[in-house]
Amino acid sequence: MPADFGRRREALRRVLADQGCEAILVTDLLNIRYLTGFTGSQAALLVRAAGEDGTVVCTDGRYVTQVAEQVPDLPAEIARASAVHLLEKAVADGVGSLGFESHVVTVDQFRTWEPLVSPSRLVSTPHLVEALRAIKDEFEIGRLRAACACADAALADLLDQGGLRPGRTEKQVRRDLENLMFDHGADAVSFETIVATGANSAVPHHRPTDAVLAHGDFVKLDFGARIGGYHSDMTRTYVLGAAAQWQRDVYELVARSQAAGRAALVPGTEVAAVDGAARRVIADAGYGDLFVHGLGHGVGLEIHEAPGIGQRGTGTLSVGAAVTVEPGVYFSGRGGVRIEDTLVVREQGPELLTLTDKELTVV
Repeated sequence: MPADFGRRREALRRVLADQGCEAILVTDLLNIRYLTGFTGSQAALLVRAAGEDGTVVCTDGRYVTQVAEQVPDLPAEIARASAVHLLEKAVADGVGSLGFESHVVTVDQFRTWEPLVSPSRLVSTPHLVEALRAIKDEFEIGRLRAACACADAALADLLDQGGLRPGRTEKQVRRDLENLMFDHGADAVSFETIVATGANSAVPHHRPTDAVLAHGDFVKLDFGARIGGYHSDMTRTYVLGAAAQWQRDVYELVARSQAAGRAALVPGTEVAAVDGAARRVIADAGYGDLFVHGLGHGVGLEIHEAPGIGQRGTGTLSVGAAVTVEPGVYFSGRGGVRIEDTLVVREQGPELLTLTDKELTVV
């Protein structure tokens, strides 16, 4: 199924009408990719509220061929200062109210615009496209599904090859896991892979070191693959050699919390309530202060995007939202557990995209 960029731009037009804007100047490169398919490193996009007539993408001379191939359904103009060029075009075409991505445009950029257009005609329209991106279409879900399958396959190979064993270092495991993701078709890794052994597993975002995996350690792996611009995100926690009772207990607690969070992914549910469903399980066990981060986040063209699922999160879940559910309990100086999946909110219940088993596994 190809991406329907025209449908996405039409959805943006409906939002523009609500904002009272005749057009919007899009300068965030990921938002331009979402709306057109263009993946170059310099571009701007002018979307007219009235329709595709007057909607145009602009990039510089390095991308003449690429923009023609990737955006065949829109006229393309070539200018080194793409945003300024389209701003001048909007003024010349008589656009009266022009939205712009105020969360992206710097103060210095805005100052270069002031001689070209009256500030009264510029309308701050932050995060309009990001709000659309929070709801994935089936093309995007297919890309997410492929990225998650890539990460699943890489982890299975790592385990099958004995990559998690005493004597290896966190850095060695990270290198092997990332290489295996590339072997299974990843274009890139989603983020800096986390491999954390022993006491390091109690650090939520530990960076791999030369720490050596040892018998009896928790080993936490938080990683993802990127395919076609879309990211996966998964965390699994293992025990090396033999699991102590405290490790079994904390793992079972986090697993119950994670199951509660997954079950709460119901369309229309407040995101703070989803966090609360998982957090209550841990708090009721007396360890609420050891769950130190939000439950999850949206995932797509960015590894962290809307919606944010936390205690202070706002808004409700919508069908098509792709999110993570990742509770954790961390005993400083001793070890910790996090279990994380990527899922899609569906009417009939969440679709699980990361399929690696979540039972406590001793390797």
